[in-house]
Amino acid sequence: MTDAAVANALARAHVDGRVVDPGHPDYDRLRRVYNGIIERHPAAIVQVATASDVRKVVRVAAESGLPLAVRCGGHSFAGLGTCDDGIVCDLSRMNAATVDPKTTTVDVGGGALLGDVDAAGDRHGLVTPAGVVSHTGVGGLTLGGGMGYLSRRFGLTIDSLVDADIVTADGNLSRVSADEQPELFWAIRGGGGNFGVVTRFRFRMYDLGPVSIRRWAYPAAATVDTLMRYRDAAAGAPRELTTAFVATGDELLLRAIWTGSVAGADGVERFAFPRGTPDRRSDMTFVELQRASDDQLPWGRRYYSKGGFLTDMDDRVIGVIAASVAEIPLPGLEVYCLQLGGAVSDVAEDSTAYAGRAGAFYWISQGVWDSPEDDEVAIAWCRRTARRLGELSMTANYVNEQADTGVAHSAYGDLKYRRLAQLKWRYDPTNLFRLNQNIEPIPD
Repeated sequence: MTDAAVANALARAHVDGRVVDPGHPDYDRLRRVYNGIIERHPAAIVQVATASDVRKVVRVAAESGLPLAVRCGGHSFAGLGTCDDGIVCDLSRMNAATVDPKTTTVDVGGGALLGDVDAAGDRHGLVTPAGVVSHTGVGGLTLGGGMGYLSRRFGLTIDSLVDADIVTADGNLSRVSADEQPELFWAIRGGGGNFGVVTRFRFRMYDLGPVSIRRWAYPAAATVDTLMRYRDAAAGAPRELTTAFVATGDELLLRAIWTGSVAGADGVERFAFPRGTPDRRSDMTFVELQRASDDQLPWGRRYYSKGGFLTDMDDRVIGVIAASVAEIPLPGLEVYCLQLGGAVSDVAEDSTAYAGRAGAFYWISQGVWDSPEDDEVAIAWCRRTARRLGELSMTANYVNEQADTGVAHSAYGDLKYRRLAQLKWRYDPTNLFRLNQNIEPIPD
């Protein structure tokens, strides 16, 4: 089907939003995604305005047999929010985030960004646990699980999901929750975008309370000793305290975030973390913390990411991290690690499609750079480091932090993958929603 034929089919569907074809002056701008490595040329980009628009786009894609990509924030490292010669369903106009302080819930459009939800909740002193970069899309983050600085206290993003509206491959719009289509509700909490297009989420929100943030820097030569002392301190951390570190070839940066009661807000001060130089106190708000990495991680730079869960940060893991960062070939490459546990592990492993509840830490071998000439060496270092750490990690994995595709089976494991694949057969037997960490349909 030609680009013009695709545009005509969408026009006949009477989409209320804007249809952008390759001849449109905004096409080159709108076809871009977060990762500058990704270069795709869709036949049409549809900036949908309503759930009805989404239904129409899904039906046109299904009838035409064209690839269908669904884009919220466009942050997929693998470029799964776009495609060549297909249709991009761009949800960015559906970005409202409306808080009901009486029920402490927030209704979130399928195209909203984390910053939209953070800002809406901040006006009421409320939060929903999510990721750590504010221009990430809520949709993709949630469908994969959603982890961040509040996960130890409040759980994953999916643990706060009350219900959702989803357009399935047949073009129908359904509400799913623990009581309505519970099997589909189970699947979308960690199963990625395999089961449809979510046009609205409803999340529980929580009182944030005081926030205390501390950061320490250590020389790279002290990485092993510092991480050993950090590991011992983190083992006794209350769930109001979350830690994360970044290891580079130059330094080790440690961040600690305390949220909770007034009495506990000085918990970071009292906690026995190793002291680095300088010891910097941060007076930023939680919303500012969520935006702290935005400028360093803007659209258009070149990205790669691959991660895994650790049940423990033993000496072998620390040794691999130190050895790997000592081999970093260019600036911008690092190992990032977020502390988990707490409320994340309160939820039974089988309660959601997400795999990895037992993880105490999540590491990411990642990089950001600007020159295409550096692609090969940067990606090679990230993959080599990920392979070394992967040998010491859980078999389950988090599908959102993978720049390589084809990881779904290993991420979920045999039993969970089969359950997801059978549900995929029920809701999407032709695999229309395949531009994701794909789960291929298997008959019941």
